[in-house]
Amino acid sequence: MKSTLRIFCLLAVIGLAWPHSADASVVFRPGEKAKYRAPGEEEMSGSAKQLFEKAEEAEKNGNPGRAIKAYRAIVKHHAKDTLAPGSAYRLAQLLEQSRSYLRAAEAYATLVEKYPKSERFEESIEALFRIGEMYMAGHKIKILGITIKSSMESAIQIFTEIVRSAPYGKYTARANFDIGRAREKQGSNELAIAAYQNVVEKFPDDPLAADAQYQIGYIYSQASRSGTYDPNAAAKAKLGYEDFLARHPRSEKAAQARENLKQMEHKQTSTSFEIAKFYDKQKSYRAAAIYYNEVIRQQPDSAEGARAKKRIAELRAKVGDAKLQAPDVTAAANRKKKPTAESNGPAKNAPEAPLPAPDVDLSLPPPASLLPDTTTAPPPSSTDDATPTPSATPESTPAATPTPPQ
Repeated sequence: MKSTLRIFCLLAVIGLAWPHSADASVVFRPGEKAKYRAPGEEEMSGSAKQLFEKAEEAEKNGNPGRAIKAYRAIVKHHAKDTLAPGSAYRLAQLLEQSRSYLRAAEAYATLVEKYPKSERFEESIEALFRIGEMYMAGHKIKILGITIKSSMESAIQIFTEIVRSAPYGKYTARANFDIGRAREKQGSNELAIAAYQNVVEKFPDDPLAADAQYQIGYIYSQASRSGTYDPNAAAKAKLGYEDFLARHPRSEKAAQARENLKQMEHKQTSTSFEIAKFYDKQKSYRAAAIYYNEVIRQQPDSAEGARAKKRIAELRAKVGDAKLQAPDVTAAANRKKKPTAESNGPAKNAPEAPLPAPDVDLSLPPPASLLPDTTTAPPPSSTDDATPTPSATPESTPAATPTPPQ
């Protein structure tokens, strides 16, 4: 009883370990050890011609399982025979018809790899693409009702086979594009961009090149918005959209690309303005001036641009240009000046009206996401109630907790 149970467990393990070989068998013979036989080997021997005749006869008799075994035996044991390419193709067809899609894909891949000059080559590539699209749509790989493999990964493997076997074929641009789509669904943005870039560079005249170029910009723009603002991703997104508009100005997605660019530019300007207000509130006027000027440079005609111009004028009138310049600029200007009696006087004693407050009073510094587009985001704080401040600033900008210049 125990021996029978062990054999049953062994068979179960073998079935799970080789999920694509469910019709395999373990052969027992008196005086010999148990042997695992791959599908097609049991009761299938002889020359290629004999096996081919068995396969045809099995098909006529409505026994596709036996035909599959015969065709597989030809491909495995008589790979150089003239009947092998046709057997590989028919094997793949029967497997596809029986809904053994991954094994069918393996058979089609065998044909395109081993027999690239076969008259069935293009049909096999088309079949691979068809199966890949099916898995792309979410077909699951299951055993006993349990999903055991990601459909996206299976689709990627099939599309990669197409790209490798037919690098400039009818379906290659689409296969590259679909690899990008699958990688996006997996969250592998860098690999997705690489796949889309292949379409843009290798198939610039294909209609899919426009979609691929758009997706590059889109992925970077999404990355710039997720979590902490990423200025590097934002810059790449802007470049991606600009390339798209330069190459495909009449695309149906051109209007959306322009709108995305507009939103990104406004986000960048808003970020600079919020940082400027933070430094202004801290009376770090030099740092505030840097970011107000950045707002003016980015979008001078925007509402933020007008407010930045007004505030710069107020700061210049009250504290002077010198206190708004970078330290090295101020030092160079002072070296050029000749000492005068007026310059030695106590200028600070002159009565002066208080500086107007920023137009929006901020009691707290901006969130960590509001960083200059020349920096990278700082690591998140170890405590939830820590007060975030902007981190690494440009060379001429004070540190995260600036001290007003004297």
